[in-house]
Amino acid sequence: MAIQPAARLLFFLLLVAVAHSSSSSSSPFDAALATLQKQIGYEFRSPDLLRRAMTHASYSRENGRALAVLGLAAAQSAASLRALAADHDASASAVSRRARDASAESACAAAAARVGIPSIVRVAAGTKATAAPVVCGALRALVGAVAVDANSTHAAEEVFWKLHVLAADSAKAAM
Repeated sequence: MAIQPAARLLFFLLLVAVAHSSSSSSSPFDAALATLQKQIGYEFRSPDLLRRAMTHASYSRENGRALAVLGLAAAQSAASLRALAADHDASASAVSRRARDASAESACAAAAARVGIPSIVRVAAGTKATAAPVVCGALRALVGAVAVDANSTHAAEEVFWKLHVLAADSAKAAM
């Protein structure tokens, strides 16, 4: 019994659809994003936000720069809140210093390196993915993406502190 042309076409289309769906969901970038979500303990409802956060401006106009602005603000807010929770009478300069130190490029780059952002962030040829401004921007964009995805700066602050704890634990282990 011969297979009808319509059935053959339907079978071919089904094969193409299955091949496309399995190949598009298993890219190295997607796998790295899935691992990153596990490391930070946050699963994105809108994975496109995470993809954007891990995209540098040199790579695409659809990048994480705006998310990084929000991420920096969330990081500074988290550090200020923690400083004031620890000491309600803290001076403005002490709170400002805590916010600045916690969100500084060096602390940010260390946290980003700990979770492997230099190997995840997409950059154009000629842009160094390990450069502190690049990885720090990606980490800040990640924190901002969490805030947008959760519609909550509280969720972003939790991820921010988790990233810093991971970086601190890594530094202690290296000693």
